[in-house]
Amino acid sequence: QIDVFLARSLLEKLYLFQYPIRPASMTYDDVTHLSAKIKPKQQKVELEMAIDTLNPNYCRSKGEQIALNVDGTCTDETSTYSSKLMDKQTFCSSQAASNVSRYAAAVYKKGELHLTPLHGILQLRPSFTYLDKADAKHREREAANEGGDSSQDEAEDDVKQITVRFSRPETEQARQRRVQSYEFLQKRQAEEHWVHLHYYGLKDSRSEHERQYLFSQGHGFAENTELIKSPSEYLMMLMPPSIEEENDKPVAPSNVLSMAQLRTLPLADQIKILMKNVKVMPFANLMSLLGSGTDSTAVLRCIQQVAMLVQGNWVVKSDVLYPKDTSSPHSGVPAEVLCRGRDFVMWKFTQDRWVVRKEVAAVTKLCPEDVKDFLEHMSVARINKGWEFMLPYDEDFVKKHPDIVQRQHMLWMGIQAKLEKVYNLLKEHSTPKKQEAQSARPLLVSGEQRVNMAKAKVKQNYGQLEKEFQKQKAEMKSNDTSDKIDVSNIRIKEEPVSDEEPMDTSAYKGMNNGIVNGLHAVEDSTDSLNGHLPGGCVDRVAQELKAFVSSTFKKQFVLTLSELKRLFNLHLASLPPGHTLFSGISDKMLQDMVLDTGCKQILVPFPPQTAASPDELKVYALWEAGDTYDQHRQVLLEIFSKNYRVRRNVIQNQLSQECGEDLNKQEVDRVLK
Repeated sequence: QIDVFLARSLLEKLYLFQYPIRPASMTYDDVTHLSAKIKPKQQKVELEMAIDTLNPNYCRSKGEQIALNVDGTCTDETSTYSSKLMDKQTFCSSQAASNVSRYAAAVYKKGELHLTPLHGILQLRPSFTYLDKADAKHREREAANEGGDSSQDEAEDDVKQITVRFSRPETEQARQRRVQSYEFLQKRQAEEHWVHLHYYGLKDSRSEHERQYLFSQGHGFAENTELIKSPSEYLMMLMPPSIEEENDKPVAPSNVLSMAQLRTLPLADQIKILMKNVKVMPFANLMSLLGSGTDSTAVLRCIQQVAMLVQGNWVVKSDVLYPKDTSSPHSGVPAEVLCRGRDFVMWKFTQDRWVVRKEVAAVTKLCPEDVKDFLEHMSVARINKGWEFMLPYDEDFVKKHPDIVQRQHMLWMGIQAKLEKVYNLLKEHSTPKKQEAQSARPLLVSGEQRVNMAKAKVKQNYGQLEKEFQKQKAEMKSNDTSDKIDVSNIRIKEEPVSDEEPMDTSAYKGMNNGIVNGLHAVEDSTDSLNGHLPGGCVDRVAQELKAFVSSTFKKQFVLTLSELKRLFNLHLASLPPGHTLFSGISDKMLQDMVLDTGCKQILVPFPPQTAASPDELKVYALWEAGDTYDQHRQVLLEIFSKNYRVRRNVIQNQLSQECGEDLNKQEVDRVLK
């Protein structure tokens, strides 16, 4: 047995400092403390320690460079390093624990254990505020060097219009928000004054005197009434029920929820959160996550509200992932369009274990990033095969719950009817193949075999296409509305084989000929589907395309080809099914239409090391908008055709010379905007 005593002399005065790890050969007894200061209310400490510049491990040239960056060449009282050498380092504290009432410093002496409660535990870390001073010096030098260039702008900014506003009386709610704000707390912390301290070494007589206070001054039990308790009271003192500690637990991110927290929620919320995070899950796995004792009937009732059955597995519904009034982070497409596209992908997986991404993109008219997100939710990419459903077919669930399977089948029939109307699907796309119905595992065909099959189908259809063309040619001759066209000009496009996914020749024979999101993959091809379009359809397409380009450039005077294509894809997504623009618009057709509507290509000399794509380097601008700033805009575009980065004063001088009038700052800003 060991007698335990409670020392009260240093109560609410004793702190534990945790220093960074140093080499074993160097202890903090050897370190020279230059200064120390503390903010008692915040329990914040700053210590300044000397660095041994004579140590062989000290890099003198680096120390001189740091001192030069911080203080510059001149030395005065405000200098951080008066010796022109980094010879000291500052350590700043942070609280290691918010509740230290359970910690104490113990001293063992002559069979007695003396405990002193700790008032705080502080971790000391190196402070790098000297780097901020070096950055400030660097910015001052740069500002001084650029003072000549900005003198004109400063002269313009001397006279400014000032608007005077009278503040309203602060309400109680506004005051509470202001008091709880980060800026207010920072200001209060900065207002507390530092209290300078004096450091005494380990062997100093003052330190030895203070160390005696770690021992209990009286050994009588009368002075240690805290220890004369019953076992239950003593245990309660050692482990008190702390309410504050529960509030001090670190707050997890909003999208992170522990299993313990999850099981405190209602069953429907648990299932929704799990499915939203996992996205695809077998029913057996879901039951294991919900814990033992959960009623499977209740789970089945809840799961059907947030998920759909695909190949015996549950896939989260699209409207759960994309709620109303949200949009795509990639293209800005509204949630309704995203849900429709993702439902199409889910429905395709109810028909087959494999899906081709190009087919999905051609039907949904969504950007590749959105389509890839859909597929990654529920499938895995296989090289030269396509995207395979993530989980195997769950036969156990299908056999145990035929009523659920039948109900889900009826729901998919309704979704299929809606998709057929929206996307104008062909009949062969909405019916599963016989081969798939007979076998659970699909027949895998290599990419080369698919290309050969496509070429064979093209040759078979060539005769039929030629007859149709001859018929149309005869009609065009009778109406005298078209020029003579040679049959040899007809050509059937062949889609190149991707390294990642095969070309699907069993579906969308006409829709997949080089079209991705409504734009042809081959840039210099002006043909539309199957090589040609009827004359009347071409005129309608041209009119619709011209209307889009004109309205777009009247809103935004300057656009890159990449941005124009993105806006066009968004425009296509908002059009109803069967619109004339869905017939296929190539990049060349889009660029020619831009030039026909009064725009010009601006050959901006971008730097050769730029990481921009070719479409981002093609810049088009509206040359004449019919307003008073046409001439100014043309001068500005000529300037940027010579240099991609120009100073403001150069632009203003050039505009004044070319236009013969002095423009004020507001007018120049309007032209630049």
